[in-house]
Amino acid sequence: MRLDKYLKITRILKRRTQAKEFCDEGKIYIDGRIAKASSNVKVGQVITLDLQRRKVVFEVLGVPERNVRKSEANTLYKIIEVKEKELDDEA
Repeated sequence: MRLDKYLKITRILKRRTQAKEFCDEGKIYIDGRIAKASSNVKVGQVITLDLQRRKVVFEVLGVPERNVRKSEANTLYKIIEVKEKELDDEA
């Protein structure tokens, strides 16, 4: 399954276009390498989202064949680390 679709179906990100934008900006990594939106997601991979205010690292536990219920979405990944970033004061 494509990375952008996986992030949307698992509700990690709200929109597939948002996932594509983050990939284009180099903010999403799979196993430590910058990922494209079209990258295939496989069980066992570690995905890192390097967002503006936080860095989220999670492991893929399952890849659905189609859309899943909201209650099932969080069973498809395991959060390994959430690190809040310090914002530099621009004064």
